[in-house]
Amino acid sequence: MTEHITEPNPTPHNPEGATVTYLHPQVQWIESGDDEDEEGQAPAAGPADRTVVLETARVILDKPLTPTPVEPVEKTVDLDAFDDAPLIPAWMHSPEGWAAWAGVFYRARRRGFRRWVRRQPTQHGHVRQFGRGARRMHEWVVGFEGVRVQSASHTAHILTREARLAARHARFTPRILGTKKELAMKAAEKATKAAEEAVLLHKKAKKDRNRARNLRAGVVYGPPLAAIGSGYAYGGGLGATAAALATFAGGAFAGRKHYEEDADWTSEWRSLGDGDRMTAPMLDQAFRAAKVIGSDETLRVVQMPMIDTRGAWTAVLDLPPGIPAKRAIRATDELAAAFGVEEAQVSLAKKGRSGRVELYVSRDLPFTDKAKPGPLLALEAAANFWGPISIGPDVRGLAISISVVERSGLVGGEPGAGKSASGNTILLAAALDPRVILWLADGKGGGDLEPFEPLCEAFEGDADPEAFYNMLLDLIKDMKLRYALLKKLGKRKVTEELANKHPELRQLLLWVDELMFYTTDEEYGKKITKALRNLVSRGRAAGIVTFCATQKPGSDVVDTSLRDLLSIRWALRCTTPEASDTILGKGAAASGYSAKTIQAEMRGAGYLWAEGTNPTMVRADYYTDEQVNTLLERATAWRRQAGTLPSGPVGLSEQLLKLGDEDAAILAHVLDAFRHDTPEMTTDWLPGQVLLDHLKTRGLTVTAERLGGLVVRTDDEKAKRPWGEKGSRLSGYPLGRVEATITARFGLTA
Repeated sequence: MTEHITEPNPTPHNPEGATVTYLHPQVQWIESGDDEDEEGQAPAAGPADRTVVLETARVILDKPLTPTPVEPVEKTVDLDAFDDAPLIPAWMHSPEGWAAWAGVFYRARRRGFRRWVRRQPTQHGHVRQFGRGARRMHEWVVGFEGVRVQSASHTAHILTREARLAARHARFTPRILGTKKELAMKAAEKATKAAEEAVLLHKKAKKDRNRARNLRAGVVYGPPLAAIGSGYAYGGGLGATAAALATFAGGAFAGRKHYEEDADWTSEWRSLGDGDRMTAPMLDQAFRAAKVIGSDETLRVVQMPMIDTRGAWTAVLDLPPGIPAKRAIRATDELAAAFGVEEAQVSLAKKGRSGRVELYVSRDLPFTDKAKPGPLLALEAAANFWGPISIGPDVRGLAISISVVERSGLVGGEPGAGKSASGNTILLAAALDPRVILWLADGKGGGDLEPFEPLCEAFEGDADPEAFYNMLLDLIKDMKLRYALLKKLGKRKVTEELANKHPELRQLLLWVDELMFYTTDEEYGKKITKALRNLVSRGRAAGIVTFCATQKPGSDVVDTSLRDLLSIRWALRCTTPEASDTILGKGAAASGYSAKTIQAEMRGAGYLWAEGTNPTMVRADYYTDEQVNTLLERATAWRRQAGTLPSGPVGLSEQLLKLGDEDAAILAHVLDAFRHDTPEMTTDWLPGQVLLDHLKTRGLTVTAERLGGLVVRTDDEKAKRPWGEKGSRLSGYPLGRVEATITARFGLTA
């Protein structure tokens, strides 16, 4: 076994200063001597011969050795290798690293932008910072000199009043008192001098205050204004925008620190009425203050509070288990007080299930702005009374429509609440459908329904209970005829298709305005109530729709047996919750639906209970008198085109001509002569010769004797009267005598 030397050689000195390392046995050594036969390889030694081993070591160490030439290895110096933080990261050495870094940078910037957006609504947002900075700078501009001014003003007022009293006392002190008069004069002079000094001090304090404020205002407001003005002068809109952004940044820097909790007087209470945002903590606080939920209970927000296009706050909330939605609806007044708004601005409705409510808080009092034009003005063709009828917008601005097919309605409210405007939405929709038959009765007799009279089959506008009762009897007869036809056709009720085939079954609208006047009549009140109850209960299936309007439909005005049959209820503004309940039904006000909460400015608004399980606040579409006349002109044209325009009252002349009698025809043309539009003719008296000439133009040869025998006059009526430009006195016939002759002989009246 060969022993290899592995330890470093302690042999001294290497002239070239190189470090000697002993290699493994496989390395070849080359001698530098003259003996070329030797290979320079140490002789092998056995394990028992230690002498040979030592000699071999001596021979190797004594010979100058040179290593076998080895190619040098070039090493690159990494200048970036500096501790644990390299100057040039590894990712910069490859395109993949650059792409990964770009993705990380994008995600970091996106997360930073999201954090910035989330921070904006908080106290650390830049807008809040600018607001705080602007307020702080303004407070610095205002300063505290105002306290000195107020103190000086107060002192001046007191001394001036004392000087005035002293002067009055001195003036009214008699001179005969001598010393008292003199002392009073001195006291008045002293008080006057003190008052003048106080006034001067007040003026000086005001002057000092204004000077200090102007100086601080120049320091605070001068640079931003100068920057914006200079930016606009040199850079136009872009420069002004840059200057405004710089001003905003400066204000945000001034307000970067928010107020401490003890100095923030707005942190304890938030109010929508003061412009604060609706948040989940605010909702919990408001519902607790209204006693809807307990002090240790919270709401579950289904839809976070958000602002709609009208600037109103809306949210969907789940009440704690066991609390129904009607408890929150009943507490609308308390919730409005907690939110800091009017009760009419808060709207609560059940949303899908008993414990879920939809909250809507409008920015301003609803229905106080100018009403937009109604949708009927945009109609280019006839309306369809069988379909939905547009009533008006709700508090959210959404259009509300109802169906009156097989329905009946009641509209009520105090005077001036807008019943006439509300009724126009239904009456105009019916008038614009040529198929609808109109029967109107105006218990007020004020002319609100008079524009609809030419379109009506029956109209009672004189507030006559007897005439209205007779109208109801005629309508009951028509209802019986309708049911007889339905029975003949094998149908149970009138449908749109059936009414189009049989004109006798067309829809019929009975509108009664100011029902109170008819039902409270001593002679016909009970009869009218009974007839109306018959029509409402039985007429629905026959196509008869009944609507009644009155101020307060109490049991003394409308019998409960009739009122309960009216399925559509529209409660306009009322003076008491009880009056609202008489329209909407008992218990509606206790459930949170009271027309008493409607403000006087909300004209035409009311709770409409027609579709769904709860009333809805709706404002009726408003049509001016000019717009109503325009729509009625369209309705008249469409009804005339459809052949459903009712024939108007037949004139006396037409009635005479229909008789087929020769004398009746003469009298008819005599009446036409009186109505002839000629300046030289009067309307109540015409000469006999003029009448004869007019009859001649109509192809009738009538002598004066026959005309005189036909129209018998008294001696006074035969007296001559001046006529024409020359004032010739002629004998003639008065119009009253002609009409009296027609009535006496033929029994006809105009």
